[in-house]
Amino acid sequence: MYKKLLNFKLVAVIIYLILIIAILYFLFSYVDLKDLMSIDFIKSNKDIIFKYRDENFLLFFIISIFIIIIWNLCLGFGTPMALAAGFIYGKWVGTLVVLLGNTFGATIIYLLAKTFFSETIQKKLSQKFSKFINFFRKNELLYFMFFRLVGGGGAPFPVQNVIPVIFNMRLKNYFISTLIGIAPTTFIAVSLGSGIGSVIDKDAPLSFFEIIKSPEIYLPIIGFVLFLIFTLIIKKIFFKNIR
Repeated sequence: MYKKLLNFKLVAVIIYLILIIAILYFLFSYVDLKDLMSIDFIKSNKDIIFKYRDENFLLFFIISIFIIIIWNLCLGFGTPMALAAGFIYGKWVGTLVVLLGNTFGATIIYLLAKTFFSETIQKKLSQKFSKFINFFRKNELLYFMFFRLVGGGGAPFPVQNVIPVIFNMRLKNYFISTLIGIAPTTFIAVSLGSGIGSVIDKDAPLSFFEIIKSPEIYLPIIGFVLFLIFTLIIKKIFFKNIR
């Protein structure tokens, strides 16, 4: 029985890796990474993207969420998706898209990790994050929400997604705490993407100084700094007993 389960997990891992490789190959076969960083490339394709968005908004909205879920499954970090969503949808709808995509993506990763890799995660992470276990068990929804809010104590987002496997967090609490916990940083990043879109819309020549002095850019940056100060206060209040 154990051997069959082990073989099943191995097959699941292989399938997962094949899917990721196939997705990345498909993506970079059609899009050059340097083009994504090019202002001229963005300008030349902006009208096409906006046209599809306006003509098929609901479908485009769902596809955007699905892309972000896939991005999570590929263990990509969230900033590029947040900037892109802000550029395409604006800060409010963009925030909703990224929140849903990241929350569903993180939840799927948590389910996969809990189902197939629970023992491995326990061995690899339980000692490293042992200081959190009893702490989270007091109120897993509240404290994991604040854990997300303060950036997971410095842990990368993909690692944050699987830490609750250690203390067998309830799925509903995981989903809610993730949705709320990542909302502030998501809004700031999406607002920055929206601001970049506003700057690009202007026909004036772009420079680093011109971008930074735009209120659409410096206001989200100021918001991020203020949020950073807020998270430090939250750490001292809610995580002061963790060393």
